[in-house]
Amino acid sequence: MLQNNPALKSLIDKLWNKFWSGGISNPLTAIEQITYLIFMKRIDELDTKRMADAEWTGESYQSIFPDDTLRWSNFKQLPAEEMLTHIQQKVFPFLKELNGQNSHFTKHMKNAVFIIPSASLLVEAVGTIEEIFKEIERDAKENGQAFQDIQGDVYEMLLGEIATAGKNGQFRTPRHIIKLLAELVAPKLGDKVGDPACGTGGFLLGAYQYIVTSLDTEKKYAVQDEDGFWRSSTSALLTNNVKEALDSSLHGYDIDVTMVRLGLMNLMMHGIDDPQIDYMDTLSKKFNHVELGTYDTILANPPFTGNLNKGEIDSDSLTLSTTKTELLFIDRIHTMLRLGGTAGVIIPQGVLFGTAKAFVEARKILLEQSQLKAVITMPSGVFKPYAGVATAILIFTKIANSKKEAPKENDYDVWFYEMEHDGYSLDDKRTKIEQSDLQDIIEKFKNRDQEAKNDRKAKHFFVPKKEIVENGYDLSFNSYKEEVYEEIPYDDPKDILKKLESIEQDIVNGLNEVKSLIQ
Repeated sequence: MLQNNPALKSLIDKLWNKFWSGGISNPLTAIEQITYLIFMKRIDELDTKRMADAEWTGESYQSIFPDDTLRWSNFKQLPAEEMLTHIQQKVFPFLKELNGQNSHFTKHMKNAVFIIPSASLLVEAVGTIEEIFKEIERDAKENGQAFQDIQGDVYEMLLGEIATAGKNGQFRTPRHIIKLLAELVAPKLGDKVGDPACGTGGFLLGAYQYIVTSLDTEKKYAVQDEDGFWRSSTSALLTNNVKEALDSSLHGYDIDVTMVRLGLMNLMMHGIDDPQIDYMDTLSKKFNHVELGTYDTILANPPFTGNLNKGEIDSDSLTLSTTKTELLFIDRIHTMLRLGGTAGVIIPQGVLFGTAKAFVEARKILLEQSQLKAVITMPSGVFKPYAGVATAILIFTKIANSKKEAPKENDYDVWFYEMEHDGYSLDDKRTKIEQSDLQDIIEKFKNRDQEAKNDRKAKHFFVPKKEIVENGYDLSFNSYKEEVYEEIPYDDPKDILKKLESIEQDIVNGLNEVKSLIQ
């Protein structure tokens, strides 16, 4: 991982500082421009690799580049001013229409602009990006990591700067938490996977990599990361049919067109040729109702931005009477799932125990119109340094479209787990530590039905749905955990009195001795 490679981190800081000092001080704008450059290099490398693979196998392959002068490997050698003009007038226009007129990528790149202001900044940025990729290759050879995973770390570190831009309360979900959700929900090949507030596409990419890994049944191409997750990132080994099925199964939406562009490029740099990410406020009246009830899997960490304008909310399909986004997204995700579809969602812990009517009604959706499988509370430091809010993971499967359809007899147990450590320190530095509950959560969740005992003094246990209902639909972990009180033995009062008398006598004797010395 990136934080374990100080050389790589130093190069990325260097790149960021060049843009800052070069006049692009808005973090989101800087990241977008840096991403365009990384994208130019990455698609050149992907295309070159695919050409080599096709030559090796004897298959035919049509390069995406109509002209070799559009390749990074060629234009990086041009003189500074000539390179800037060439990218502005030829390379960037080519990129904007890379996937054809009807693709989501071309649609959302239509108004994109390449605004690196000077040839000198461009040359410095290109040089630093070259250094970054050389360090990636060196790290990959020494540590056995799949190249695109490390490249993803570089990209995601840049995305982390988005938090400083204060954009709609957005902050990046740590990669190991994304992997945790993917393991718990376990999407399958052929599933329609969605994220109604996808940002840069982290959860869609997480689902993609999980499915690719599940196809590598013998783990021939898998590597285990420092968090204990096995991932096969050799998407080039997939058959065309499987790859097309995967690419078309991932669907994301976001309300920020810059985020949509970043998400599209993020997925394309990881081998997903035509990502289905679109601009849409999924809570608004403009949401496409054709999407309702069509998703097999949803993975999401929707933004908690407070309140929306009530008049803009899609009251036709959303049932909760509230303007709070953290509640409306629970409602929206439930409506998007097909019957039997499963979601893994991150929410602020306040949703678990809020007493206002809308909070209770949101939890009723989870418990009555869904089968709530798990509530996993996470410590507040998991999202540092971007946010300090305490969060929780909800895993639920949809069983009804409305209150009227909810089965009358719907008894089941909800599994609770209190995460204490996620493998990183819970301060702003988030350094790697040995303690981690991640793999234990996965193991215990997948084998929860085999648990022989249910100890509420432990960090995980079951609670009957009936008990939760009787407790006002409260889903907070501490409401059901039995506290362990350590018995402290005390001396008999008579013994204590004797000790005090002895101490008192010692004091009197000492004073008498002092008096005798003075006299």
